[in-house]
Formats: sequence, C-alpha cells, structure tokens
Amino acid sequence: MAAITLDLPDELADRLRSLSDRLPNILELGLRELDASSVTSFSGASDILEFLAGLPTPEEVLALRPTPQLQARTSELLEKNRAVGLSSVEEEEWQRYQAVEHLVRLAKAKAALKLQQR
Repeated sequence: MAAITLDLPDELADRLRSLSDRLPNILELGLRELDASSVTSFSGASDILEFLAGLPTPEEVLALRPTPQLQARTSELLEKNRAVGLSSVEEEEWQRYQAVEHLVRLAKAKAALKLQQR
C-alpha cells in the first residue's frame, strides 16, 4: 500500500480525520464521480440516444440532425485534433460521439429501407 501526503484546507482536514478509516473508499467514490462527470461533456449525444429509444417513425429518423451545440462541440474536437491533438478525456469523448454517429447512420439506413418498402 502506498502513502500519500496532501495539503488540505483545515476545515476539510478536520472533516476527514473522523473518517480516516474510510478514506480509501471516499477517494475511490470521488474518482468514480470525477470519471462519470466526463460523460456530461457528452451532452447532445444522449438526447439522440433517447430519441432513438423512443422508436421514432422512419421519417423522424431521417429528419434527425445534431443540435447546434453538438455540432459545435464535434467541430471543436475535430479542429483541436488537427491543430494540437486531443487529451485522453477528449479522445474518449470523441470515441463516444463516433459510436453515436454510427448508430444514427444505421438507424437512417434502416429507416430509408422501410420507406422504400412501402
């Protein structure tokens, strides 16, 4: 087991002293929360997934477009990748956007087929 020394504000240190036996668990939960917070930068894409989960009509699927915010974020990531490269967190975010885009393309292809079969 490793030892780590931290400089903390007095108030926080006082709160943690009474929880010293639970510090590893507290830190683990905090790190999980931090990791999960990166998903919030996945906004816009979750709206698309919720839309598809609602079983829209083929016409609704074909009309689906990214929100201006989602388009701006993906453009920002593309430009940053071209200019200086993405951080590991941004790369994970980009991978999630690519996965959603793939699902949307599949949904649109199936929607187009359904409309052709009518």
